[in-house]
This record gives sequence, C-alpha cells and structure tokens, in this order.
Amino acid sequence: MSEKLIRLTNLTMTFEDGETILDNINLYINDKEFLTLLGPSGCGKTTTLRIIGGFLTPTSGDVFFNGERINDVPAYKRKINTVFQRYALFPHLDVYDNIAFGLRLSKLPEDEIDDRVTEMLEIVSLKGFENRKITSLSGGQQQRVAIARALVNRPQVLLLDEPLGALDLRLRKDMQNELKNIQQRMGITFIYVTHDQEEALTMSDTIVVMNKGKIQQIGRPEDIYNEPKNAFVADFIGESNILDGVMLDDYLVKFFGRKFQCVDKDFEKNEPVDVVIRPEDIDIVPPEQGHLCGTVTSVTFKGVHYDTIVDFKGFKWLIQTTDYCPVDSYIGIRLNPEDIHIMHKSEYSGLYGDYSSYSAEYDEIADASEEEADEE
Repeated sequence: MSEKLIRLTNLTMTFEDGETILDNINLYINDKEFLTLLGPSGCGKTTTLRIIGGFLTPTSGDVFFNGERINDVPAYKRKINTVFQRYALFPHLDVYDNIAFGLRLSKLPEDEIDDRVTEMLEIVSLKGFENRKITSLSGGQQQRVAIARALVNRPQVLLLDEPLGALDLRLRKDMQNELKNIQQRMGITFIYVTHDQEEALTMSDTIVVMNKGKIQQIGRPEDIYNEPKNAFVADFIGESNILDGVMLDDYLVKFFGRKFQCVDKDFEKNEPVDVVIRPEDIDIVPPEQGHLCGTVTSVTFKGVHYDTIVDFKGFKWLIQTTDYCPVDSYIGIRLNPEDIHIMHKSEYSGLYGDYSSYSAEYDEIADASEEEADEE
C-alpha cells in the first residue's frame, strides 16, 4: 500500500476580481505515483500545481507534505521541482552545465556533481550529448535536458506543467513513454498537468478530472474511461453517445422506447439517468437484427476505422467501426449489456453526446487554440 505523500484539504483559490479558480479541492497524492490533473483550459489544474509547488498561496485550505503543513514554506525549500512548458534552459551553457547548474549553486563537490550528471544523462537517454549547445538540440532533446536538470537535485516530487505542448505529435507520443519510464526508474512522484486525454490515459497511475475549479472524478485510467461519473467526464475522456434514459430496475434501463439489459445497479426505481455508449462498443447489423435502426448521415475515414454518424429518431450517434456504411444507408445496431454505462443526472446532463454538428476538423482546431491559450 502506497503512503500518502501530499494532501490538499479544502483548498480554495479566489482572485481579487472575485473569480473562484479552485472551489474546495480535497485530494491526496501517493508516494511514487504518476498523477495527472486533467481538464480544459481554466479548470484550475495549473493553479493546483502552482500551489503544491509553493508559487501561489491558497485563499483558504491547507497543503500537507509528509504530514506537515507547508502553506508557508517557500518554493525553494520544498522537496519539489518543476518542469514548465517553456524549458528556460541557459543557451550560453552546454548540456552538461545546464544539468549541473543547481548542484553547483548548492556547492556540491565536483566529483559528486559529475556522478549525478552522468547518471541523469543516462536516464534521459542523452549520453554523449554533454558538450552540445542547447541551441543545437531538438525540442524533445531540450525537454530531456530540462527534466534532467529538475531531477538531478533528487526532489521527492516533480511537477510537470504541459511539458509536451510544444512538441509535434510523433515526438509527444515518444516522450509520453519516455516520461513514464523515467518516473518508474527514479521512483519519485510525478504530478502532471495536461488537457490532452490521450496523454493522461497513456502515462498515469491516477487521473484527476477537473472542471470549473472542482474535481469531477478521481480514478485509474481504465475506471475513468469505462465508468465515467457524469456527462462531463464521459465527454472529455474519449468520444461518447450520451442519451436520456430511465433506470427501471437493477440491471434494466429504458431509452428510445426500448428496454435494455445493463450491468449497473443501486439506482432508484424509475430514476432518470444519463446513458453512455462508447462509439467503439457498437455493433452494426442488418436492420432486421438491430435493437435500434437508423440512417447514416456522415462517414469519415480515420485510417483504422470509419467515424460514422447515424440518425436514430433525431438524435445523432457516433459509431467507430471498420465496416463501411455509405451515407443514406439504413442500418441496425446491437448493444451488449456491458457496453451500456449508467450515470446519475448532473449539471452537465443534456450538454453532450449528440453528434448533430460533429466535425473532427473542428475538434482539432479547438485543441490547437487551447494549447495556445494560457491556463488561467
């Protein structure tokens, strides 16, 4: 059982204009855990990171580190280092001297500095780059130098604020694996901030989904994806068809005028619920074999599968399938009980899940604009 290293209790952050960025956050982070704060721009994830790092003081609430309250401990005295999206490396120093910089400030003996820098170069796969100029390195290599510089001081916790945001897609995917490997080899706690769901699912032991200054759900990547707590989480983590339903009984839900077996229980009898069906969990069948039948309105080839939009009684579903169904074809779908997920109604009910205006290009534009926007 991992021990709790950091604990945030009743954390609130309100700025002078009265805007509340964090609204009563409670969270604990285990030793040697890779935890990701995930959410859209302005949700409070970077503010949470800065409070943990000592760069911001909360309006109210407490930060505990190893059981001790550290609200008043300045950033430089915390056993915590930070890697920002802009790496802030020294261009006039080579790779070796950039990594050694903090150790020299601490006046460590040169032979110990050399041992530690050599070890870090090995860990971040930059052995042989010691004498390279920073300006000659790629974005991914510069990021590795920034990580090595942060880790060489042997902090107990490394904070990473969207560190892959400036890299191209292929390099980001490579670095996701690299970061997870580094975290496991070093055996320290990583707290990672991103708005990229794939990054969070790929790297994390635990994901904390945030929106509007509140924690929406905490859990393992598999649990967050397969059992979202509300419509916001279901929509933010992957694609989701989210429908209005009624829970008739344990393991029995009704939507679109039909009863379906499901695997959920412990809801009130006849409770209105949100029904989540992931696009990849839907089987296309001939209309006469379908639980539901609808008309294809749009097909987009995505390489591995087709994104197929189907109109069921005026509500448009996204289906991800390797079967090609042309526009205007009439198809049936079948749903297995384990592919139907039931959620309680929330403030987010009715806001997501209908793909009437679905556009993959629009999603990519939105992602790009979020990357450019400041976090808060």
